[in-house]
Amino acid sequence: MFRVDNSAATDRFDTSRFEAGRNRLASLAYRLLGSATDAEDAVQEAFLHWQAADRQRIKVPEAWLTKVVTNLCLDRLRSAQARRERTVGAWLPEPLLDGDPMLGPADTFEQRESVSLAVLTLMERLSPFERAVYVLREAFSYSHAEIAEILGITESASQQHLHRARRRITAARRRGGEVDPASARRIVEEFLAAASSGRTERLVALLTDDATAISDGAGLAKTLLRYDTPQRIAAIARAGFKPTPAKRRLAGGTPAVHYALVNGAPAILFVLGDQVVGAVTFDVTNGRIATVRGIAAPTRLVRLTEAWRQHEPDTPLITRW
Repeated sequence: MFRVDNSAATDRFDTSRFEAGRNRLASLAYRLLGSATDAEDAVQEAFLHWQAADRQRIKVPEAWLTKVVTNLCLDRLRSAQARRERTVGAWLPEPLLDGDPMLGPADTFEQRESVSLAVLTLMERLSPFERAVYVLREAFSYSHAEIAEILGITESASQQHLHRARRRITAARRRGGEVDPASARRIVEEFLAAASSGRTERLVALLTDDATAISDGAGLAKTLLRYDTPQRIAAIARAGFKPTPAKRRLAGGTPAVHYALVNGAPAILFVLGDQVVGAVTFDVTNGRIATVRGIAAPTRLVRLTEAWRQHEPDTPLITRW
């Protein structure tokens, strides 16, 4: 008689179990790391751990994989290279187009807020453990007992980490609740129109008194460029949104300007062909713009571009910028 080798079938079954949870693991890793590229690397490394493990002894694969991915991300956050790369003033989260599965889960306000660029930026102020507890609790609703098991800490320590994380984030963020999408779009379109036409007074009126603008300088600057008054932001916006031959050479041509939602917030995308060459995102609170972020480093726009190519865009706000 022939003996049937079921190992190949078992491997296929176990691989399918991993793939069924890949998006959830990626969304966890993205919240912890703020980088889609790093999140994908962490999930792939978790898959290698999964393949090497004695899977017959893993009673709850979801819990096991969550623990592996979380701790892989913590290792990355603690690394010397990450500390150098993510120094304050030199790092912005990687923007993602709405609808990207890496942004899920998004059923509650807390889940959606945890993946906003504002909160991802604020989480850089947290210790790795504080960040992990905050994400596991706020975005994935794990109990403190479950978090303690994932991180190898006590329930009391988990509660303390969450308390500190919430306090630090709440103290620093500007809360205005969720913004009506139609109102947010109108405000952003007004900002674009005012910047393009050079109407400084209208630009200032659209900004909160403590508005902030941040730019990565198209990836050419060693630190982020930061502007902290409505008047300075208006001046930079006027200069930045004015097309010039030099800017078109840097972009590689004459892009179209589209409205989009990025990490749940209104945004303007500069698109050349099917390539996103720049993103400007806005935090809107109480009818005015509190934060403007300009991201144009090509390495930070790879996944956003991939999603854009599968997206059916609206008519551009500006056909040829």
